[in-house]
Amino acid sequence: MKSVFSLLALSVAHARAGTILWNGFFNSSFTAATFDQWSWSNQIQPWQWYIHGSSPTANYLGVSASFKNPADTTDAQGLKTTIDGTAFWNGQTMERTEVIPQTSANLGTGHLYYHFSLMTSATNAPNPGFEHQIAFFESHFTELKFGLISGEAGTTDPLLRWDIGGVSQWTTTLTPNTWYNFAYDIDFSGSTVALWFSTGSSPLTQIVAPTSASPSTNSADWHIGVLRLPNGGTNAAPEDWFWSGIFVEQAPITTSIAGPNAGSAPAGPSGSGSPVTTSTPTTTPPTTTSVPPVSPTTPVAGPTQTQWGQCAGTGYT
Repeated sequence: MKSVFSLLALSVAHARAGTILWNGFFNSSFTAATFDQWSWSNQIQPWQWYIHGSSPTANYLGVSASFKNPADTTDAQGLKTTIDGTAFWNGQTMERTEVIPQTSANLGTGHLYYHFSLMTSATNAPNPGFEHQIAFFESHFTELKFGLISGEAGTTDPLLRWDIGGVSQWTTTLTPNTWYNFAYDIDFSGSTVALWFSTGSSPLTQIVAPTSASPSTNSADWHIGVLRLPNGGTNAAPEDWFWSGIFVEQAPITTSIAGPNAGSAPAGPSGSGSPVTTSTPTTTPPTTTSVPPVSPTTPVAGPTQTQWGQCAGTGYT
């Protein structure tokens, strides 16, 4: 199975826009079982897989062509992450299913774009009565959130938010079967973060200008998945989140949702999953400001993750 990872983990590839430093693209050979080939003694690229509940991997992760944004022609398949009443990791009270980049590249220097697309379905829809932390870094300097924020008044909140340091900078109502495309625009040298966004197949545009932040990463703490706080009480019903087009590149940005290697994906298995039709949500974007690209930086070797180095993992078995 190592060969599957080798095909996916293109260490440094040149795209029409930026230079890819790491990617989590799924070719047609990748299955949920492929994630299990990673271990602390066998840290093979491109994904770390250890933050999850006690059930088999297939209960929390799925890979299928029906799980990707149809506009993404770099990926052959997309990813489904599921949280449910078994998704408690290391004795925590938060439901969690998260994968993390495994790479030797430095993903925390210069001006980088962290890309991903996200969708939900009316089937196993996210519960808006809980706070969900999505596509977050360990320090939470930037992330998405959905649902009733812990400490917020009320019982539910339908908004999907983009935060810097826990403060919302942009919101939209989360609509099922809509692909939301994002790029975190992170200038580690300039200590700013901006947001690029679109829906469906539309190209990314910058909707939040560079804003002061405290960006940092050890290149092994970008959590692709969902952490749900127990602020809504308990509810064991499963929630599904769909992912596509996950990669990190140096500036300038790739704005096409087809991806940096458009048309390169081989036909993946049809699989089974939720529909990937796209509807148009109602958004409330702030004033946009264009940002000129900066010169690419030279990647250097990044760290290897220490065992249980993320999120109170010490002693987990």
